[in-house]
Amino acid sequence: MSIQKGKVQTVLGLIDPSELGVTLCHEHLHISSEPLLLSPDPCSFHAANVDIPFSMENLGWIRQYPYYHRKNLVLTDVEDSLIDELKYYKKNGGSALVENTVTGLQRNIHFQKKLSEETGIHIISGTGFYVDLTHSSETRNSSVEQLASKMENDVLIGVDGSDIKSGVIGELGCSWPLTDSEKKVLQAGATVQKSTGCPIIIHPGRNKAAPEEILRILLESGAKADQIVVSHLDRTILDKESLLEFAALGSYCEFDLFGIETSHYQQDEVTDMPSDAQRIQRIKWLLDAGYQDKVTIAHDIHTKHRLMKYGGHGFSHILQTIVPMMKTREVSQEDIDKILIHNPKTWLTFK
Repeated sequence: MSIQKGKVQTVLGLIDPSELGVTLCHEHLHISSEPLLLSPDPCSFHAANVDIPFSMENLGWIRQYPYYHRKNLVLTDVEDSLIDELKYYKKNGGSALVENTVTGLQRNIHFQKKLSEETGIHIISGTGFYVDLTHSSETRNSSVEQLASKMENDVLIGVDGSDIKSGVIGELGCSWPLTDSEKKVLQAGATVQKSTGCPIIIHPGRNKAAPEEILRILLESGAKADQIVVSHLDRTILDKESLLEFAALGSYCEFDLFGIETSHYQQDEVTDMPSDAQRIQRIKWLLDAGYQDKVTIAHDIHTKHRLMKYGGHGFSHILQTIVPMMKTREVSQEDIDKILIHNPKTWLTFK
């Protein structure tokens, strides 16, 4: 066990967990999601819009079809906007966020450090590999031990030859059905958690059975449920009974798509994306069942149209809009503090 034990590891170094404050547990600051670009039917109206300018007159279409618009999927060219966004987040009471960009999505650890230095926001950076679609041949051909070695180096030594270290394993990307390469990544992540005490965060496949399958693989490989966040449950487990059954397995349950109010879900056409009000309702199912200590939330911003400069809600949406909505729906301040402060602090602390 290393000096990380009992601490949270940010891009600026180790801090005491009490310093963390209000934390968004799933965001992106420098990412290219171009591998997720969908191809519209070439005979459709949409085909002509893939490269249209990002303008007010086009914003309605981009919001409805974000994964048809190439420029929308790139957050590698908006440095000034992100500095302004994080300063505004801090002004509204935000203190920290987890940056989940990993190999395959153009992670930029030096930019993360710069953002933290210029805004005062604690940034916890992820290590690992995204979904199989983004895996290189080298990744697919690597053994579990080789994948684990790469992640462990990011946590203990530094990312990409720097001395800037990751403080979370993930988001580890999973498809449905899970591929062999993704399973190796999960097993490697569990191995690194065992050796370092580092927390894990998961991007599950788009099927209600995916979170449980992933958790089983992680636990069988030696990971601990109470150090794992399973993301995107707001688009994955849609009914109360299934959600409560999953919560009983012991991981953190994350609702991290706050701010997406378009029911049309391009990544899974047969699923309706819930509204923010429905997300709060599902969180209340967990709170009413006694899982106050197992809920985390975020926005998962990874496209331009969700930034304030491009007409979106920005990183302060939860603090400005969702917290007041929670209170009107009888979520107590104590539970809000657990979701935004206590639970992230407990999860992000190296064990």
